Amino acid sequence: MQEKIMPADLHSSERLYGLDHLRALAIVLVLMYHYRAFKHPVWIDTIGRFGWTGVDLFFVLSGFLISGQLFKEIEKSGGISLKSFFTKRFFRIIPPYAFTLFLYFAFPFFRERESLGSWWKFITFTQNYGLDVINRGTFSHAWSLCIEEQFYLFLPLLLLTAIKTKVFRYTAIFAGALIIFSLTARWFIWENSIVPIFNTDHFWKIWYMKMYYPTHMRLDGLAVGVIIGFLMQYSAGFKSLVHDNGNRLFILGIILLGLAFWICNDQVSKEASVFGFTLVALSYGIILMSAISRSSFMFRSKSYITEELAGLSYAIYLSHKGIIHMIQYALEKLGLETSDNISLLVCLAGCIAVGLLYRFVIEKPSSKLKRLCLSKVVEKQSREI
Repeated sequence: MQEKIMPADLHSSERLYGLDHLRALAIVLVLMYHYRAFKHPVWIDTIGRFGWTGVDLFFVLSGFLISGQLFKEIEKSGGISLKSFFTKRFFRIIPPYAFTLFLYFAFPFFRERESLGSWWKFITFTQNYGLDVINRGTFSHAWSLCIEEQFYLFLPLLLLTAIKTKVFRYTAIFAGALIIFSLTARWFIWENSIVPIFNTDHFWKIWYMKMYYPTHMRLDGLAVGVIIGFLMQYSAGFKSLVHDNGNRLFILGIILLGLAFWICNDQVSKEASVFGFTLVALSYGIILMSAISRSSFMFRSKSYITEELAGLSYAIYLSHKGIIHMIQYALEKLGLETSDNISLLVCLAGCIAVGLLYRFVIEKPSSKLKRLCLSKVVEKQSREI
């Protein structure tokens, strides 16, 4: 979902290991959350109940990484090459996604549930609107990719508009306004769409459809990431604060995340539904600030495991439900237990193995094509100049 981890500074090759740790954490949280939908050990219910916040962590990371790359390009060249940007996003996102869609539509056995949504919603990245997770929940987790794709489409266009209209300096304020907008939208939907059906059989379907999945309800994490990316690029004071207080920021972020989890203990309460996403996003935003701080233990700690998980996170995110479903089906046919810890480890190993398959069969060839196309884009632009 995210591009490769960017360097700590524009002219530095230093890798931000702290962001590897966070991306690895995000995919583990998502796996634990979704694993509850399959046969699982009892402790998964406790560990995985807050796993939904892994998506919010991905949003914060995407907001920071993608906006940060664009801000650096703007600082360097005064504008954004839309051809280069969209070429990068296309070859990073579309080939693995298209292959996964092929598996879901061509091989019903791959589907973790019976009913699959309309194909046109998947290819237009609009599946997150009107998503009936109760009756058409197969590959439902692609809803978050839809939000990220919409973000990738509109962010560079909005930034270019801001540059031309001389309001680019207010980017962080605009991003903050989006957080207020999402808060207000969630409160309005809660009062007008959720309260009337609170004790009905349709509650869960409507809550997910109107409160959890729509893009305009989930702008908090992306906006927090954009604000951090903007301030790290253009505010020397903010940058110094981050680099001088890495471990303090981590402690603050963990405390705030604990508060957010306490408020979101009942995920569908009014407090959680209206304020929970914002609190979770702010918490992960502060932890992200710690991860990029030179004084933080996360910044200095390199881990092969988290680096590999971070690199495989997108492929695992796409395929994990289908893989877990097929592995558990095979174990049942062999007369083996599917709800114990051994089955869990087998399923996780299978997800990692398929992630590696995606890497070598799809992502690496796509990366070569991307570099070829980018070189042609650069060559064409140089001729035009």
